[in-house]
Amino acid sequence: MTVNIHTGVVEGKFPKRALRHVLEWYEIHREELIENWALCQNNEAPKPIEPLE
Repeated sequence: MTVNIHTGVVEGKFPKRALRHVLEWYEIHREELIENWALCQNNEAPKPIEPLE
């Protein structure tokens, strides 16, 4: 499964309950994910992101 960090579009299959958790985490941390993606594109280490509580 992949989730596009810019659009939230999901590709692939995932159990419904787990998918809800992934999308909830994505919504909370979207900006951090985009920042980390930019770091990775510049060959820099991504910053840790908190797990879903």
